[in-house]
Amino acid sequence: MKNKKLLIIDDDPSIRFILQSILKNDYETEIKENAYEALVYMQEGNIPDAIISDITMPKLSGQDFLEIVKSSYYFKNIPFIFLSGKEDSQERVECLKKGADDYLLKPFNPEELLIRIFKLFKPLSHVQ
Repeated sequence: MKNKKLLIIDDDPSIRFILQSILKNDYETEIKENAYEALVYMQEGNIPDAIISDITMPKLSGQDFLEIVKSSYYFKNIPFIFLSGKEDSQERVECLKKGADDYLLKPFNPEELLIRIFKLFKPLSHVQ
């Protein structure tokens, strides 16, 4: 699936490094330090196949970024996974209600993340 491009957004350099290391063999990756940079990148015509984003970031929160993405005609169907260090059930529910496809807690299992990303792209085998 190397032709699939993932937009990774996290303000923590170590998390960005870990994510890129985990994902680079299977996906093209574009890394941004915050959601504002990611939004500008996308508005310049760069449309990723999926977004993996932190929630708590400077300038623009992950939740606000999700709302912008999901309210956009061009971006609304992009799969979206949150990674968060906050174990808050209510926040997870809110994010899923606002359109996030998945929500993983940090620290995360790399194999679990790869499986969850793969499932985002898995075609529906039977729709009736």
